[in-house]
Amino acid sequence: MAIASIDSVLQQMRVLAQASGPARMAGSEVAGGGFAGELKKSLDRISDAQQNANNQAQAFELGKPGVALNDVMIDMAKAGIGFQMGLQVRNKVVDAYQTVMNMPA
Repeated sequence: MAIASIDSVLQQMRVLAQASGPARMAGSEVAGGGFAGELKKSLDRISDAQQNANNQAQAFELGKPGVALNDVMIDMAKAGIGFQMGLQVRNKVVDAYQTVMNMPA
């Protein structure tokens, strides 16, 4: 059982290493230091976490070796929390925009 969890951790590390490779940096056209750049990076991380969780769940459903249920559940929970965080940030940005637009001139 311990070897399966180690293999799962190694697989996750490989996925993260590939995601943060040079090809990933070249695709980012948004300014690196600004708010928009940081927002884009955060949305990309949320999307990657959801995709990874879905891939792991599918691998578990297909019975592939080395994929444990607890790892799948943790990845799904992380993806859900990341999505909820992104949703709350979006709500705060929209609220701030509405507040600024309603200010008297």
